[in-house]
Amino acid sequence: MNPTEKILERFNNSMTPNYVPADMIPHRGEGSLVWDIEGREYIDLTGGIAVLALGHNHPEIVAVLKDQAEKLWHVSNYFTTEPALVLAESLCQKTFAEKVFFANSGSEANEAALKLARRYAFDQSGMEKNEIVSLHLSFHGRSLFTVSTGGQKKYSQGFGPLPPKIIHIPHDDEKQLRATISDTTCAVILEPIMAESGVIDISFDFIQKIRELCDQHQSLLIFDEVQTGMGRTGSLFAYQQMDLTPDILTVSKALGCGFPIGAMMTTTKIAKSLTPGSHGSTFGGNPLATAVAKKALDIISDPRLLEGVRHKRKLFEEGLTKINRLYPFFDEIRGMGLLIGCQLLKKYSGLAGDFVKKGLTEKVMLLGAGPDVIRFAPSLIIKDEQIKEGLARFEKVVKALHEAT
Repeated sequence: MNPTEKILERFNNSMTPNYVPADMIPHRGEGSLVWDIEGREYIDLTGGIAVLALGHNHPEIVAVLKDQAEKLWHVSNYFTTEPALVLAESLCQKTFAEKVFFANSGSEANEAALKLARRYAFDQSGMEKNEIVSLHLSFHGRSLFTVSTGGQKKYSQGFGPLPPKIIHIPHDDEKQLRATISDTTCAVILEPIMAESGVIDISFDFIQKIRELCDQHQSLLIFDEVQTGMGRTGSLFAYQQMDLTPDILTVSKALGCGFPIGAMMTTTKIAKSLTPGSHGSTFGGNPLATAVAKKALDIISDPRLLEGVRHKRKLFEEGLTKINRLYPFFDEIRGMGLLIGCQLLKKYSGLAGDFVKKGLTEKVMLLGAGPDVIRFAPSLIIKDEQIKEGLARFEKVVKALHEAT
């Protein structure tokens, strides 16, 4: 039994079976390269599922973590700390937000947003204004509230009874949207790009219509930018490329570039409903996480880095289109910036996992987004030559599956 098989056996013996780890055990990473426990090198085009915006072990992030670790790790939310305040102030300066709540994950950030929306509606209008509108195929987290709000039944099945008064509608269906949002709607929550369900773009016109209807019915608009935020789309947040502003914004994943942290941001008026004791998090806003996130925010918000995201997007599109001419495998490229989805042709329906698995044999780390989409979410600072080499390895994957199908 080789080292990889031994570790996978230990996993099966001690871990709950909700994850199925790949037949490769990462051991060390640097930038967009990863080495497994047997010393093999891979190009990482996954970014830890859009988390590692600055790659593995970015030296400035590591230095900040080490420095903070020698000062203060945790004090509880009976106190505040300078790292948390500095990060909150910076997030407010760079967005529409005036107030920030820190959590540990995207699920927790969205949980806070949804709770705040209901509490604010209760404070403003009473108990009847409690409906939450979400989109079919959306994904907002794994807590009971967020998994119920998400529009994919496979994630909520068997966990009932689920929280009530949550309505799901199709994206880009304006007729259904108008028929659903009403004076009893407390909030609409959406991802600017529905990443987990297939990197599905939502039209700007549809999002603008949601904003207008929310204003008309005094409902809040929640932008879930857990995956699209922190430079992923070529701007610090995706909403900044649209002619609108949400009422609540959530972010996680790349906020800590691998260190667990989430944030829910909103206005002073709305935040007043989070009265003392109404919500909290034991570890949310701890000094380690907030110090790391501040450094990540400083680096990612640099206009030169964001311009680089748009440049690297073009390299991916050019490379993928070239591969597709040789070995047709997709019929559409979706997403923005370095959140890229390739919709597989019908002949490859259900085989996204095969592409991901075969990628490891060619030393390239890939992602699926549902069974029919290949997703790329690499580091925002991945080197141009690594993109080209990663796509060269990916071409071998496509060729092999093209010949076998």
